[in-house]
Amino acid sequence: MNYGVIIRVLGSLLVFKGIMLLPAIMVSFLYRESAVSAFLMTVGLTLLIGIPCMRLRHSSRKIKTKEALVIVAGGWIVISFFGALPFYFSGSIPHLMDAFFEAVSGFTTTGATILDDIESLPKGILFWRSFTHWLGGMGILVLTLAILPAIGVGGFQIFKAESPGPISDKLVPKMHQTATILYTAYFGMTVLQTILLMFGGLDLYEALTHTFGTVGTGGFSIYNDSAGAYDSAYVQWVITVFMIAAGVNFALYYELYRKKIGNIVENTELRLYLLLLTTAMLALFMSIQFQQGGDWTANLRHTSFQVASIMTTTGYTTVDYELWSPFAQSIIFFLMFIGGCAGSTGGGIKVIRILVLFKLVKRQILKVLHPRAMVPIQIQGRMLQADTIASVTSFVILYILILLGGMFVLSLEGLDLVSAISASAATLGNIGPGFGFIGPTQTYSEFSYVSKGILSLFMLMGRLELFTVFILLTPSFWRESR
Repeated sequence: MNYGVIIRVLGSLLVFKGIMLLPAIMVSFLYRESAVSAFLMTVGLTLLIGIPCMRLRHSSRKIKTKEALVIVAGGWIVISFFGALPFYFSGSIPHLMDAFFEAVSGFTTTGATILDDIESLPKGILFWRSFTHWLGGMGILVLTLAILPAIGVGGFQIFKAESPGPISDKLVPKMHQTATILYTAYFGMTVLQTILLMFGGLDLYEALTHTFGTVGTGGFSIYNDSAGAYDSAYVQWVITVFMIAAGVNFALYYELYRKKIGNIVENTELRLYLLLLTTAMLALFMSIQFQQGGDWTANLRHTSFQVASIMTTTGYTTVDYELWSPFAQSIIFFLMFIGGCAGSTGGGIKVIRILVLFKLVKRQILKVLHPRAMVPIQIQGRMLQADTIASVTSFVILYILILLGGMFVLSLEGLDLVSAISASAATLGNIGPGFGFIGPTQTYSEFSYVSKGILSLFMLMGRLELFTVFILLTPSFWRESR
């Protein structure tokens, strides 16, 4: 294990994180808030630790698979801890465990919060809270590779370990160029949504904070009522459209740039993603319209918003969906397990894995009818290898086992079954709100610190696709030298 290269990359990540605090410092300075000192203390601490680590010499600049796994898991923990310090130093979140939970939720784009009165916090703190979504959405280390190509030697291993989905490919031969392309699309989407929201009457601060939560599929808002604070059909539709766009594989935006429209239209994962979204939207809309009546345009807007928010694991809300019918709530609960496309900023199981599972079931049915038939599983005309199929099925099994394990642990706090499984699913799937004790109008503030620690781990495991964390827990990982 090359610990020198690990420490150097983590040091670079800390320095980069310190620099990324500057926008929040500017916001606090403009609004003349005392939180400026909390940000400056955090910057000083991160640079004090990060610069010596970044300058550490090591035997090799090549990052192998084992080093990449340690860098990714360690990087997310380190960045979450230091990202929590502004909350803690400013007194906005007095307990360090609560601050860590909020930071983990931000960087993993979960959107689960322990804050009961969001609007009482300084604007600089709320800006940083939302900005963590933007930083974590595409991947903290992928962003580092895009801006600091000097540490990108062998960086594809980091990209594979951090990127969501069973298959990670470079768009161009050089890794830092791939990261740059992805973040160009990400930044472009951010600018476009910010401008459109400002056309809807939001000031720059409001537009930016809600854009960070949208394109990062995080869901932190600066208002207690989330996106429901804006009684504007235009604003809510803009957020809905961009939540859906953020749930798409960002590699497809590169195809759009290259004018390869055929590759986009023929993408089977995108087709299934849009099919699930539209089907759920129509089913939910018809359920609400026929059972509750009212303005059909408002019902269509709210149901579309909630479907997009939950399936893309954003977590914004405009209404209390727990007041809807059991059928409508069951649709919302089902969507919590799907997530966005691979290569998107969304969490969950991912549409590509759902697609592979569908094809596996179809193949098994065909083999029952024709035992000797050879039925390959293909995605985009590309036959999946046995190890990829095994990875998908084992991921889903492990996901369900962790989900059930979390339900049992949380039930020890006296939570009812719906609340326990909902909290487990909402954090593991990086969604945020759920049902019961953590419904759309509730927070995670009443959980014990032990439970908050467990749920923080769930958020990290969900963001890092489970295996990255579990591999590090195996003794053989630290013994073998590869």
